[in-house]
Amino acid sequence: MTLNPEHDFIGLAPFLRLSIAGDDLRPVAQALLERARQAPDTPGLWMNLATAFLTLGERALGLDIQAQALQQQHRFTLPARRQPARCRLLVLLAAGDLAENTPIDCLLEDSQVELIYQYVSAADPLPADLPAHDALLVGLSATAASRPILDALVARLAHWPKPVINAPQYIPNVERETASALLQGVPGLQIPATWPVDRATLAAIAGGAQPIGDAFPGCRFPVILRPLGAHGGHGLARLDSPAEMVAYLAAEPDPHFYLSNFIDYSGPDGQFRKLRVALIDGRPFACHMGVSSHWMIHYVNAGMYEDAAKRAEELAFMEGFAAFAARHAGALAAIHQRSQLDYVCIDCAETRDGELLIFEIDHAMVVHAMDPEDLFPYKQVHMQKVKQAFEDYLDRLQAPRPTPV
Repeated sequence: MTLNPEHDFIGLAPFLRLSIAGDDLRPVAQALLERARQAPDTPGLWMNLATAFLTLGERALGLDIQAQALQQQHRFTLPARRQPARCRLLVLLAAGDLAENTPIDCLLEDSQVELIYQYVSAADPLPADLPAHDALLVGLSATAASRPILDALVARLAHWPKPVINAPQYIPNVERETASALLQGVPGLQIPATWPVDRATLAAIAGGAQPIGDAFPGCRFPVILRPLGAHGGHGLARLDSPAEMVAYLAAEPDPHFYLSNFIDYSGPDGQFRKLRVALIDGRPFACHMGVSSHWMIHYVNAGMYEDAAKRAEELAFMEGFAAFAARHAGALAAIHQRSQLDYVCIDCAETRDGELLIFEIDHAMVVHAMDPEDLFPYKQVHMQKVKQAFEDYLDRLQAPRPTPV
């Protein structure tokens, strides 16, 4: 990877592209570290270094370096790769790891959109010296750390002179418990009830002192358990019995968890299929499909790179997405209407009886077109549709509105 000029901020996308290609990021991080030592007053370079270490999973080191960059500067710009830029999108971000903010540069990697990243805080949620922009995207995730910032932004953005994408008051709708409650009762949509639970209650269930159905009406084994605030499958487990819960608690030190029923979404062939769909201004677009013999699917470990039959199945899903969208039009519309988010992604599946099973909705999922074209020649065509849809949405936001009569 080269930087030209070497001190420019380059965002997440180049590092993610290298990671997906299987390149070793450590030499890249080491080279960036040497440059940063030689030019300590270059915040863009320090932010690139922080992103490199976060991509490597070196969270503590990455956050320390990010803090150093933010001591020098809170605003970083990614010029549109395709000039002239058709939109200047101001993106509000919070300090944190890669799951803390919407990775919009991965979707708009090769676009006519200039991204202006403004890092904000509870102490300074909306700086007075913001640059000129055509639209504003609230990119902060719904985390305990960002909640005070989101709360502070609600009044400040209520009458913002430019269009606001993903208004801050609606971002907490993606939290697991909130999303589960919001989407209950939608015809054709299934989402497991989600309960927040503390360690003491789980210990009582695991030890047999309290039946799980008494503690949480409607809950039964097998269950899914994950630490509160966990992302990327960290600490996520299926537990089939109280005895397995005992072992889980012995391995997981977190004090608070999310509990939900496990729903078997395997197909007649025993394979599990997890789909990612993006909703842009309410319109659905296919992002990917992972196929695996294991219920917990991450695209990178589902065998999609190794198995041509799985890729052929993903191709069929993407080519036939219009039929999928029509089958689940009511459920997808309800997600848009109830979440009230302009841009949100959905990890989901189809049950054997044809319902749309929702695992998660979130505006901070990674959507990209970085998979190798020799293995995934169909991806570029379909991911271009997603990117084009977002750019077209920005165009609509900027279009002059008719004057009321």
